[in-house]
Amino acid sequence: MKRGRLSLAVGAVTVPALGLALGLGLGAVTSAAHASARTVTSASQHFSERIVVLNCLGKAQVRPSGFILACADANDYLTKLSWTSWGPNLASAVGTQEENDCIPYCAAGHFHAYPVDVIFWGTTALTGSPGTQRYLTVTLLYTGARPPIYNGHRYVEGPQTVTMSLWGPLNYNPFPGVSN
Repeated sequence: MKRGRLSLAVGAVTVPALGLALGLGLGAVTSAAHASARTVTSASQHFSERIVVLNCLGKAQVRPSGFILACADANDYLTKLSWTSWGPNLASAVGTQEENDCIPYCAAGHFHAYPVDVIFWGTTALTGSPGTQRYLTVTLLYTGARPPIYNGHRYVEGPQTVTMSLWGPLNYNPFPGVSN
């Protein structure tokens, strides 16, 4: 028999045998995977954590479409947030920062829009809500124009990245007339 025919004959016997062996092996692997998934699901039901960010009123939010950064007067906020991730270590979104220039003063100022990548990160347990974690910090990464800052003499373009702490549960209502 020539080599080509021998190879073909060996292949004809080997491939079905290999398939049978893999089939039996995959069945065992699949069964083990299903058992493992049941165990993980069962464990996660008992130890699941909800990840939230607190708004100005101390209310928990998940993947908000907007978020106020300046709670006292709402002159700086995030809008049109499109979330790309929301997990135990960080959440990331693309959106727009709307900031009042407060020129000549905030009531007469104008809002300006800045494209921004938003990252909520750093978590801790939310007091009074077992199994819930809250984000502690927000970082804004400006992808284009960025808000100006006053350097003591004049306005200059602000930094490319800004990081700030997020507030915790509030013991007071910053908006009189609006209930918590």
